[in-house]
Amino acid sequence: MFRGLAHLSLDSKARLAVPAKHRDALIVQCEGRLIITADPSHCLLVYPEPEWVPIEAKIMSLSGFNEQMRNLQRTIVGRAEEVAMDGAGRILVPPKLREHAILDKRVVLVGLGRKFELWDEESWIKQCERALPLKDGEMPVELEGFSL
Repeated sequence: MFRGLAHLSLDSKARLAVPAKHRDALIVQCEGRLIITADPSHCLLVYPEPEWVPIEAKIMSLSGFNEQMRNLQRTIVGRAEEVAMDGAGRILVPPKLREHAILDKRVVLVGLGRKFELWDEESWIKQCERALPLKDGEMPVELEGFSL
């Protein structure tokens, strides 16, 4: 289970050092093999390969006759790239995916259970500002009765 934030930097070769607290789990779970793909929110999704396989199958099982589904397939599956952690626990973030998420040097890796999101640091800050304050009457139905 991946959780928490890590503020990181891409090196000059666009490699990202996976935080030490996640490295061992990723080695055990997937031998360091990850899938990075585009997210419509202009961040990147990073999955351990075994977690990606059923998601890819589910997305590809959607009707290709529906334009929205086809666009989702193109965005998420069509842009997916396989990467592997090197001996130093780094992954190379592919150029087209860096471009999609507008990644420069400062990035944020967000653990979300079975996957990560990778954000440009400024985009992450803006996303948090938009997402945190729930406006009156805009509580999603799924959260009714939910308490922390």
